[in-house]
Amino acid sequence: MKATQTLAILAAGLTISTAALAQEQATTASSTGSRRPIPLSDQMFRKSIWRAIDLREKQNKPMFSEGKEITRVVIDAVKRGEIQAYRNDSLTSTFTPAEVSSNMSYADKSNELSADEKAAGFSESDLGGGAAADDGWGAPVKKKSTAATRRPKMVNGKVLKDRRGKVIYETVPAIAAAPVVKKSDSFEYRPKDLYQLELKEDMIFDKKRSRMYHDIKTISILVPSTLTQNASGIEKTVGVFKYSDLVKVFRANPQNAIWFNAQNDAQHKNLADAFELWLFNSYITKVSNAGDSRLDDIYGGQQQGILAAQQTAADLVEYEYNLWSF
Repeated sequence: MKATQTLAILAAGLTISTAALAQEQATTASSTGSRRPIPLSDQMFRKSIWRAIDLREKQNKPMFSEGKEITRVVIDAVKRGEIQAYRNDSLTSTFTPAEVSSNMSYADKSNELSADEKAAGFSESDLGGGAAADDGWGAPVKKKSTAATRRPKMVNGKVLKDRRGKVIYETVPAIAAAPVVKKSDSFEYRPKDLYQLELKEDMIFDKKRSRMYHDIKTISILVPSTLTQNASGIEKTVGVFKYSDLVKVFRANPQNAIWFNAQNDAQHKNLADAFELWLFNSYITKVSNAGDSRLDDIYGGQQQGILAAQQTAADLVEYEYNLWSF
């Protein structure tokens, strides 16, 4: 009897522990965007790393081929409602499809005066043949009369007259013309304009499998600061996407989500496979630290940040090598 009770208790304990482990893994996958999460109990070493991917680079052009750009595939999926966009890589708040469209839009400033034109004496009223505009040769455009006018005074629909029978007139001020409201045209960036991606990964050494894994968490699409249409000159986030969601989108759209094989058209790869095989080039911009600072902020400049990125990548490779040396 006691043996039976003991076996029952052990079985219940195993069931509870298995359920807890399954719950832990499911929660980890859904909250971080990991494709194949590694249990915390198996992680001997972990470091969060942020990488910048410039899709204009030669090694990255296969995922930025004409008409099948990775940015086009992702944004089209957002518009169709197939994937959720987030505000940042913490994945705590979301963007609506309308907000994503707004993030990748810019106002057309071609109808605005430049600084030189303003210095030459032109004003906003000169745009589009305004009231103060001329024909370009000094001949001013005739202005509409804004003088006050006189009209017979009316009372109950009848013209008012004085005792002598003369019509009484009243002065009516001219109605001011309504100001012309200029509509600011808004346009979306082309997929080719959005060539900057940011990838967040966890570099994890799995002690159970005795190997290092690059566990991709999120991929962000950014508006580059160097675009002429980006008047702010600051990188802007279009949206952050879970890597696990992106893999589903890539697998569901095999005709468009391709890594273009320039050597053999019969051997194009899916974008999900390209990320799994690490068929792209990137450089490190941030490694997890107490101040959550980027490398160029820590080392005091972009040039120093690039050198630090190269040194950080070498240090991580050396760390992995040293794990096998002792």
